[in-house]
Amino acid sequence: MNTAALYKHRWTLIRMPLALFAIALASAVWWWWNPMPPTRLTISTGLADGAYPIHASRYAEALARRGIQLDVQLSAGSPQNLERLQARPATADLALVQGGFGWSSAVGPDVPKAPVQTLANVDIEALWLFSQGAPLTTLDQLGGLRVAAGPEGSGHRNLLRRLLAQDRVPLEDIRWSELSGLPARDALLRHEVDAVFMVAAPRAPGVEALLAAPGVHLAILQGTGAIAERNKYLESRLLPQDAMGANLPSADTSMLTTPTHLLAREDLHPALKRVVTAVALEVHGQSGPFHRAGEFPSLRASDFPSAPESRRVMLRGLNLFERHLPFWWAQVAERLLLIGLPVLLVTALLLLLVPAWLRWRLEGHVMRWYGELRFIEDDLSSQNLDVGGMELSHIHNRLRRMEAAVATMQLPEELAQHWFTLRQHIEFVRSRILEYRGR
Repeated sequence: MNTAALYKHRWTLIRMPLALFAIALASAVWWWWNPMPPTRLTISTGLADGAYPIHASRYAEALARRGIQLDVQLSAGSPQNLERLQARPATADLALVQGGFGWSSAVGPDVPKAPVQTLANVDIEALWLFSQGAPLTTLDQLGGLRVAAGPEGSGHRNLLRRLLAQDRVPLEDIRWSELSGLPARDALLRHEVDAVFMVAAPRAPGVEALLAAPGVHLAILQGTGAIAERNKYLESRLLPQDAMGANLPSADTSMLTTPTHLLAREDLHPALKRVVTAVALEVHGQSGPFHRAGEFPSLRASDFPSAPESRRVMLRGLNLFERHLPFWWAQVAERLLLIGLPVLLVTALLLLLVPAWLRWRLEGHVMRWYGELRFIEDDLSSQNLDVGGMELSHIHNRLRRMEAAVATMQLPEELAQHWFTLRQHIEFVRSRILEYRGR
C-alpha cells in the first residue's frame, strides 16, 4: 500500500491500530508485569488464649477499613506458624513468630523452605515462669517437676527445652504437660502441675490470669543477663513493680524477653507488605510494660531478613494514593499513573508523528518535482545556454515525462491544492518553451 493511501485512511490504518496496540500493551503490562494484588490474606497466630489472636483481630479490623479481608488461623504456636509460612505452597500469608526461630535456630526437618521476611517486630514477649510456694530462682529447679509448657512443638516448650539443655537439666526428668494459658492456671491451682512456663506478651489473658491468681508467684530468675548473652534473640528487661496492676508484680523483676516478629512470605505482593506494615504501625505504637510508646514496631534485632517495603514505610510512610484511598483504588490509581500515563503519552505522540511523517513524505514527492521545474527554468533563463531546437526538444521531453508522472500521482484531498499548483507551474514552463520556439 502506497503512502498516499496510508495517509488517506490514517484513522483506520494507523491511528486505530496504534490505539488498540497501546491498550493491549498496557493490559499486558498491567496483568503480567504488575498484576493487581489480592484483597484477602491469611495470618497464622497461636493458641486461642494468647496475645497473637488479639493482635490478629486488631489487624483484621484495620485492614477491613482499607478493603482487605484477613482470615485468622489459630495454631499450636510459633513453630507451626513458621511452617505454614514456609510450606510449598504456603498455607498462610502472614504469621506471628516469637524470637529464636530465625538466624539463631533451625525448626523442623531439613527440607527446602520458602523464604520469609520480617515486616516488623511488633511487641515484646517475656519468658514467664509461675509456681506455687516460694518463687523459683533458677531453671534447674524444674528438674523432677510437673511443668505445663504448652503442647509438643509449641514455642513455649521449644524454648524451655533449649534453655534447660544449656543448663544441663536432663529433659527426661521433666514431666511435661500440654496445658497453657487459663487451663494451665487452673491445673496449677489444683496442684495438678508444679510450674507453668509460657512465652507471651504481658497482656496475654493467660499471663494476666496467673499474675492475679492467689498463691501463684512469678519466678525471680538469677543470671538473666548471662542467659541473654548466650541467646542473642533474648534480652534482659525490667518489669517494674505495679506495671500490670496494683501489686502486679509486687517488686521490680528482671525478665527475659524476646521480640514478636510479624512475618510475611517473601513473594507476597509488595503493596500488601506496605499496607500490613502501616497497620502494624497503627496497632502497636502505644507503650507497654516493657517498652515506651513508639519503640515498636521496629526492625531492630530481627531473626529474619527485613522486607524493603517495610523499611520504606517506616521511614517515609505509605505513598500518596495508599494514604488517602482504599487499598484497591490506590492500586488502580498507581497503575494508571505508572503504566497508563506513559503508554498514553507515547501513543498520543505516535498518533501525531506518524501521520505527520506520511504527510511530509507526500509533500516531499511534490517538492521534488518543483525542484525539477526549477532546473528547467534555470536552463531556459541561462544567458550562457544556446536554446536551440534540439535543446528545446530535450527540455520539452523532460517536461512531458514530468507531467505524466504528476498525472499519476495520488495525493489526499488535503494536498490536492499542491497538485493543482504543480500542474499550473508545468503549464507555465511549457508556455515559456513555446515562446522560445516562436522567436
